[in-house]
Order: sequence, then C-alpha cells, then structure tokens
Amino acid sequence: MSGHHREDTAFTADDGTVLRAWLYRPDRPGPHSAISMAHGYAGTRHHGLAPFAEAFADDGHVVLLHDHRGFGASDGVPRQDVDPWVQIADWRRALSHLEALPDVDADRLGLWGTSYAGGHALVLGATDPRLRAVVAQVPTISGIEQTRRRVKPEDVAAFRAGLLDDERDRAAGRAPARRAIVSADPAVPASYRAPDAVAFYLQDVPEGVWSNEVTVRSTLAATTYEPGTYVGLVSPVPLLLVVATADTVTLTDTALAAYGRALEPKRLVTVPGGHFAPYREHFPTASRAARAWFAEHLQQEERS
Repeated sequence: MSGHHREDTAFTADDGTVLRAWLYRPDRPGPHSAISMAHGYAGTRHHGLAPFAEAFADDGHVVLLHDHRGFGASDGVPRQDVDPWVQIADWRRALSHLEALPDVDADRLGLWGTSYAGGHALVLGATDPRLRAVVAQVPTISGIEQTRRRVKPEDVAAFRAGLLDDERDRAAGRAPARRAIVSADPAVPASYRAPDAVAFYLQDVPEGVWSNEVTVRSTLAATTYEPGTYVGLVSPVPLLLVVATADTVTLTDTALAAYGRALEPKRLVTVPGGHFAPYREHFPTASRAARAWFAEHLQQEERS
C-alpha cells in the first residue's frame, strides 16, 4: 500500500506556455520537503521516472514531475524540440510552482534530473539559491565531447553541413527538419542506435504522448551544451552524482572528471552497465542513493 497519492497539475512559463505535471503528495500531514524532477533528452515523464517519484513521495516528499515543453502532455511548439536553456528556464518556474504549494516547506527544496536533465540539474544547482540538495543521474557533462566521440571523423563534415542546412532552411521560413530519436536501421538517420537506447525510448508508453522524432536543431543545441562548466559552482548545495560505469551516451569518464571538479558536500555513486541501467536493472541502487541524499539534506531543522 503506497504512502502517497498522485494528481495532475500544471503551471505556466514566462511566455504563457502551459506545462503539465504529476504531483505526488504524501498521505500524511505537512508541511513537507519537496523535490522537482524532469526527464531527459526527447523523452517524457512516462519514460522510467514514475518509480523514482513514487519512492521519493513514500519517503515523505512532495514531488513534482513535469513534461518539458513540446513533449508529453505539455504545450509548446514546435513539438519534440529540445532547447536546454528554455527547459532550464521552465524548470525554474516549476520550482516556483512547487514552493508556493500550501503543504510544501519552501526552505526544503530538492532537484532530481537525469541524462540531459541531469546536466540541467547542475546548472540549476549552481544558479538557483532555493535548492537544498541536487541529484544528477547519468548527467550530460559536455555536448562537445559527446559529439566528438559519437560522430566518426570521416562523417564530421557531412554532420555539420546537415545542421547548417537546417539552420538556413529555418532562416528562409521553412519548418524545422526532423529525425528519428532511435532506430536500429542504419539507413534511418537517428540520434541513437544502441539496443539499450532503442529499448528505452520504445518502451510501452500511453498512445499519443510521445513520437520517435526530434528536431534537427535540437541536435545543434546539444552539440554545444556544456553544463559540466557549472559543476564547481554547485557548492555549497549538496550534490549527488549517479554514474553508470559503461556509459557511452553521456560518457562515464567525463562524469567522473566532473565529480572531481565538484566541491564538497558531494557524493558519487556508481552502477554497473550503460546509460540506461539506473532506470532498470540498477534502479534499486540508483533510487536508494537519491533517497538517502534527500533524507540527509532535506530533513527539517530543529528550531530552538
């Protein structure tokens, strides 16, 4: 029997875009500490995040888990478009929505981000003074380095030309070009081809909430996104990094190097396997680590 209930909620970004979310509330009197969560690159809240949110809520935290604009139930056009800096600005508004809830203690806010949103968590941890604890799971650290490793040297010129062709087409008034997020077919242009990525993105989600495509301009933004530059600025906010030891998506070695640059208080937890292991076979380890981090740093301070 769960110790929480879930309800639908929504909040509005600066430009009027409505973002929709699940709100998990503990079945006990408040005020409660609270955690804001968001999904990774081109996914939705349906992509493996609910078990984490449920675990946090059962521990007594109010949890807000939203879809980024243009994804899932949230408004926003173009659809399936990823701009990291817009997502970060929207996430600040999610924190404002969360701290204003009557059963939330606004002095005890935490943030949990995974993959691309794990990079966002580093930026917000360094720049939003409302936060008291941050968890970044398999976070994006360096878009430049990820691109260097993923694109073969002989393909770099064509890769860059394709991104610039899309930029010029959009400047001429054409709609953003699109490509698949995942495909096992080498003839289909796609962001990811590894079997674990294909299985993760193509998992069973409700019909109509997600499509296997992303704008090409999302790729351009990703290639220059460097959230790892913020990791040394997160302190004094406590930072937990959850790193997969064989991550070829956000890159194990860059995450470990980023942890080395982070200042105390910090903690590193590693799980064996690739980028998607913390959502599935090693969910118990990843979730336990996050739960312990939030329990330690979002506890209510005694007042004399």
